[in-house]
Amino acid sequence: MTEPQALSKAELLEALRSSEREVVSKLSALSPDDLERGRYESGWNGREILAHIASMEWTYPRLVDVAREAAAPKGAAATPTGGFRGGTGDYNQRQVEKRAGASVADLLAEFRQNRAATIAAVEQADEALLATPIRSAGGITGPLARVFYLLAVMHVAGHVNDIVMR
Repeated sequence: MTEPQALSKAELLEALRSSEREVVSKLSALSPDDLERGRYESGWNGREILAHIASMEWTYPRLVDVAREAAAPKGAAATPTGGFRGGTGDYNQRQVEKRAGASVADLLAEFRQNRAATIAAVEQADEALLATPIRSAGGITGPLARVFYLLAVMHVAGHVNDIVMR
């Protein structure tokens, strides 16, 4: 799928739902042994990449807060969104390490629970908020809907394809 420049709320919601089905379908089809093999980004194996996918998903609904802050009138009290202590690489590594004992089933369940929260956040956002320019903690910029798409759909799909193609 090519990256759209502008996404409607309905298009983003469909992309998020479709992405969830794809992640669960593709990764459920692999054996736990298959996921333990290989080395990818950061030296992780497939199960560790799944831990990364599951852990990062909880951060995506917070992008709505970033957009609300960006859309707030100047001088309004802002809610600090903060960054990741030590940068995104260190944060990602800590999150993967916290899930070292989690099974594939546990990680997929965490991903699905967090994806449901992502979808709920998008459902509650209006089109104007989805068009608000933001910058994610990882440095992705653009309208909120595009940032959601790049992170929660394309970033996740890239990792899943890395696992499946090896």
